[in-house]
Amino acid sequence: MPDTIDLNNPVMAAFLVISFLSLLPAILVMFTSFTRIVVVLSFLRQAIGSQQIPPNPVIIGLSLFLTLFVMGPTVTSVSKDSITPYMEKQITLTEAVRRAESPVKSFMLRQTREKDIALFLNLAREKAPATPSELSMRIVVPAFAISELKTAFEIGFLLFLPFLIIDMVVASVLLSMGMMMLPPVMVSLPFKLLLFVLVDGWNLIVGSLMRSFH
Repeated sequence: MPDTIDLNNPVMAAFLVISFLSLLPAILVMFTSFTRIVVVLSFLRQAIGSQQIPPNPVIIGLSLFLTLFVMGPTVTSVSKDSITPYMEKQITLTEAVRRAESPVKSFMLRQTREKDIALFLNLAREKAPATPSELSMRIVVPAFAISELKTAFEIGFLLFLPFLIIDMVVASVLLSMGMMMLPPVMVSLPFKLLLFVLVDGWNLIVGSLMRSFH
């Protein structure tokens, strides 16, 4: 990797922009809070029983902005310590990458379970380093990903419980009334929406999601 790249060169600048855009989805999913947020919101939609409401663009858009909110301090740190000094030609590209890795890894390690890190250390047949900051991104990234999925599934399970109870109650009432041909989901959906609105569900869900990142 060269230590300097001429950003004033239009060809080089275009190459860097295209390369970054091609890697952006992978970076968003594997290095940020996006995965947990979008999975939880998808679970919420499934629990309510409305297959297309909120629509996918709304879920993705909300997930993106919540991700920007969560990652704000990390992005600020990367910009201040890595991007800005490199753009001002105060440090080399190698040093800029090294500086950018530190705050990103720190965020990821705070969300990652030790059990998941141990799993990939064992699979890679590597010994645990003296400090977590010495872990390679080869270990941290997959461990972070499965930790995020586990956390998202745990939150999703808790989301399903109250709506599942409503479905069971409605199904029992319809069965006792002999209305077996009427789909319980059709009757329970208004009650689930009413419950969600009465408890100010969006405020609770988003607040709990934001506080789950530490």
